[in-house]
Amino acid sequence: MQTITFKQFASLIPFLLEGEGDDLYSVLIRGRHGVGKSQVAYQTAAGLNLPVVEQRASQMTEGDLLGLPSPHMVKVNGQDAASLRPFSWLVKACTEPVVLFLDEIDRATTEVRQGFFQLGDSRQINGWKLHPGTRVIGAVNGGIHAAQYQVADMDPAELDRWVVYDIEPDVEDWLLWGKDNVHSIILDFVRQNPQHLDHKGEFEPGVVYPTRRSWHRLSTRISDLLNDENGDSIALMLVSTGFVGTETAIAFREFVVNYDRQVTPEEVFIDGNLAKAEALDLVEHCALIEKAEIKEIFGENTKVTPANAFGYLNLAPAEAKLKFLQTITSNLDFFTLVRDEAIAKGKLDDFMSPLQSLK
Repeated sequence: MQTITFKQFASLIPFLLEGEGDDLYSVLIRGRHGVGKSQVAYQTAAGLNLPVVEQRASQMTEGDLLGLPSPHMVKVNGQDAASLRPFSWLVKACTEPVVLFLDEIDRATTEVRQGFFQLGDSRQINGWKLHPGTRVIGAVNGGIHAAQYQVADMDPAELDRWVVYDIEPDVEDWLLWGKDNVHSIILDFVRQNPQHLDHKGEFEPGVVYPTRRSWHRLSTRISDLLNDENGDSIALMLVSTGFVGTETAIAFREFVVNYDRQVTPEEVFIDGNLAKAEALDLVEHCALIEKAEIKEIFGENTKVTPANAFGYLNLAPAEAKLKFLQTITSNLDFFTLVRDEAIAKGKLDDFMSPLQSLK
């Protein structure tokens, strides 16, 4: 099946989750562990300004779906009859608009999956109908990666109740998300070593591998070590090993030890130390520009001179030139000043040529 990135999936949300009631369809996300499927559900909910009601299917029994016996009898054709009182998660999803996030469906018991079968199809269960504004998103590890996990296959009839997408996020997806969630040194490491973001091959039993989730968790624990110029690099490696595995932890430690040799955006674009940038390769140029963008160096109150910006443009590789020009367009006044600098030097063609490739 065709895979899509998170960015592509986000662009589909307006088509998938517009409308209400029976016009809404349940969406199933399939993907490897630790790639951020849960984050997608929560970000989607935030974009819709809705709360999330999350249920882990793997931890549920059929009683969690149907509810507990009510102490109050109901009358049916004049006769007393027992009824079930639903749990709070179902009542909330049925009485107000929410994003109902059903996680790990393919790890659930058959009975629970049959219940979700009805929720995903007719938006109701045991007489309770979902609120017309409630959206349903499910997540599983199955699909194209099912052989790597202890999960149950979803049969064609079950899949037919969902709109199904296989997610295979790219590095840019995570770097964009990580700007506000992950330490900048980790982001730089991943930019220059994307093979260490997450494991793509076969999984050996008992071996710890890096995932997008584990990098985020590691970031919350080692900020002090990363911010300390004299931080204990051995401690950094040992802590990292438990989160991302030995091989990646060794590579990360080496990167951090040598991090002070990295070229900073301030050195190049503000101080005008262009000689430091000349020795960079294409990946390092792109990383330099991304760091400048994160720090908003070309923002409204930029300290970068047009001369420094144009000087960098002259020495950057062709692919980096275009990335640089696209970045400085965040400040159109500054972009215009850099263009004027090119005109003054008689090199307008050098300034415009990377942009011509967009046509």
